[in-house]
Amino acid sequence: MTIVFYILAAALIFLSFKSFRGGIIYLNYFKLELSKPRSAYTPLVTVIAPCKGLDGGLMENLAVLLKQDYPNYEVIFVVDDEADEAVAAIKAVSGRAAAGAKQTRLVTAPKATDSSQKVQNLREAVQYVSEKSKAVVFVDSDARPNENWLRNLVAPLQDEKIGAATGYRWFFSTIPTFASEILSIWNASIASALGPNIKTNFCWGGSMAIRRDIFEKLDIREKWGGTLSDDFVVTQAMNEANLAIYFVPQALTASIENCNSTGLLEFTTRQMKIARVYASKLWLMSLFGSGLFSLVLGWSLFIMIFTRNNDLIMWAAISTLMLVSFFSIGKSGLRIKAAKLVFQEHKEDLNRQFWTHSMLWLLVPPLFFYNSVMALLSQKMTWRGITYKMISRNKTQVLRTDAKQPRF
Repeated sequence: MTIVFYILAAALIFLSFKSFRGGIIYLNYFKLELSKPRSAYTPLVTVIAPCKGLDGGLMENLAVLLKQDYPNYEVIFVVDDEADEAVAAIKAVSGRAAAGAKQTRLVTAPKATDSSQKVQNLREAVQYVSEKSKAVVFVDSDARPNENWLRNLVAPLQDEKIGAATGYRWFFSTIPTFASEILSIWNASIASALGPNIKTNFCWGGSMAIRRDIFEKLDIREKWGGTLSDDFVVTQAMNEANLAIYFVPQALTASIENCNSTGLLEFTTRQMKIARVYASKLWLMSLFGSGLFSLVLGWSLFIMIFTRNNDLIMWAAISTLMLVSFFSIGKSGLRIKAAKLVFQEHKEDLNRQFWTHSMLWLLVPPLFFYNSVMALLSQKMTWRGITYKMISRNKTQVLRTDAKQPRF
């Protein structure tokens, strides 16, 4: 068993070093992208924002979509019910937009029967895109982009080899709690998987732009039929067409959410359930990576507590814990430093998160392991008040709808 520990510990140290090195690449990529001159590529584009219920700060989130530093664009808001609570907020911001000559439209999609409601909303909304629009941009209603978001997100699409451009989310909370801080760390670890490698990047539907000709050529609307995940489907389509996915650091958007422990477990487990069906390799990597981390560090702590002899395995356990901690805390610091380059208005929040990310990182891999195991046991989930069962990538069953529509 001692040999097994040495082998697994060495593997974990190597993976932790590799992750730390990835953090350096991530930060350098942010610096490079943010140093580029302002893009002059501003064709007519259509922004589609699916909405359901009242997200925290919904008015602010929607309002910034109509304050973009971009000369020519339209915004389509889409709901599944004219009586949805979000409609009042949409009409309020649309009224202000009309005074400023911004083009907006409110579309009501039919209720989903064989896909997620978000996918149903998107499939409905894309039918109303202007014929002159050169790109379709998607944004979640809980995302709060900055005023340069649209220009930066669209800019890479000038290169015809790039099929899609993407940002990602970063969680902040107005009332920091243990659960909300863990959620931020969990999410940040996924955000830092994006970077300069256009072949391994993935799309995030909350901040994503696709060239209009590519969207139609790849028949994305039809590919969405029967599915639960919009972004995994787009990612797969881009990969199959050998088209690049460009990560735009400036399109990193703030998601300002407060959550409790129940919401944390529901949200993170739902993400891994979706990954298991739509990106099984990613799910397997999470399962084995988080399992290895939890096993080795747990084993190391056990050795340090219960081994009385001052022998080699004791020092191996101490060294493993110290090295993995150094690389993990270092990676957290690099992520925070990169985020500060984008979120100028959230520097105080990020200063706080530097400490929470540095102290609570140890709890996140066991959470990933729990999420991955739960994803193996069930393909049912509740999302925005609707319970689904993923039968396969192209077949989703709607089980029931809860009128309360919880965020997580």
